[in-house]
Amino acid sequence: MLGQSNDLLQKLAHVAARHEELEQQLADPVVASSREYPVLVREHGRLSRVVEPYRAMLHEQDRLQQAESMLQDSELAELAREECHEAQAACEALLEQVKAQIVQGDALADRTALMEVRAGTGGEEACLFAGDLVRMYQLHAQRRGWRIELIDASESEQGGFKEAILEVRGEGAYGLLRYESGGHRVQRVPQTESQGRVHTSAATVAVLPEADEVEVAINDDDLVIERKRAGGAGGQHVNKTESAIRVTHKPTGIVASCQDQKSQGANLDRAMKVLRSRLFEAELQRTAAARAAERKGQIGSGDRSDRIRTYNVPQNRITDHRINWTSYDLDRYLQGHLEDVQQAMIDHAKVSLLEHWDGVL
Repeated sequence: MLGQSNDLLQKLAHVAARHEELEQQLADPVVASSREYPVLVREHGRLSRVVEPYRAMLHEQDRLQQAESMLQDSELAELAREECHEAQAACEALLEQVKAQIVQGDALADRTALMEVRAGTGGEEACLFAGDLVRMYQLHAQRRGWRIELIDASESEQGGFKEAILEVRGEGAYGLLRYESGGHRVQRVPQTESQGRVHTSAATVAVLPEADEVEVAINDDDLVIERKRAGGAGGQHVNKTESAIRVTHKPTGIVASCQDQKSQGANLDRAMKVLRSRLFEAELQRTAAARAAERKGQIGSGDRSDRIRTYNVPQNRITDHRINWTSYDLDRYLQGHLEDVQQAMIDHAKVSLLEHWDGVL
């Protein structure tokens, strides 16, 4: 009925068993007062999003079997067929919900996302495009009810961004925004183009899950911390104080900086948050590369292609090249309506990832 292998159903049964075990642990007063309690609560909540529709699906399966057993009764056959149809539809809908939660419900999905948007080829037009992407993500975050904040930015002369770092907090933030990682290109007539020719410019987006201090331990001796005056627009504060911070992690060469806050301490905290997330992402990439060697073609391994999406302004077209998805409603997407392309990515990931799902969330 489900069209799925017994292997998937067995893995779901193991997830449900772990969920039940967690419920018993969380009810224990000793556990409730332990340091482990918040970790168990998070795991329980994560598993609940899969287990609840899975249990509902099992209920509908029982309902279907009962209805099928009545098909031979001539007096009840018509009612049984209707019951079978309803139960079958419910099972299929709940299975799709389970799949979506498996794809989106991993341990990182609800983390705060750090988005790094950088102008690529195309000069000032690329900076303006990077600014358009930042605005698109800000509008999308507002639609989702997420909190979004500009952590650091380097503005261009015409009001775009050479680089911008955004912090996005909210349920499912990283789980959805990670699909934005990669190269974005725009095809349009720049404002400075006098002959009406279409130019192609590019920007890159990196989406990192926020890491905490427990996951990424950083030795103070491995850091080079530089303090300097902030640059760019900012008024008197920028000109009179040396609040900008640049932190370099010597073993990896990874750099993070922040100048948006008014004190050195606040900028250092922000820079360390970005640095920790970049180190965490580097480790995830290393692990994913090892797994991807065994799972060719896996979506979500963290690989970033040179071009994942094209925004064609003259044709009002947006195309995601990873899944051959196209819409002729670009204006709407630039206003933050990213739900359709995100759902398309999730649907694609269901097919490719579920074959390799190891039963861990």
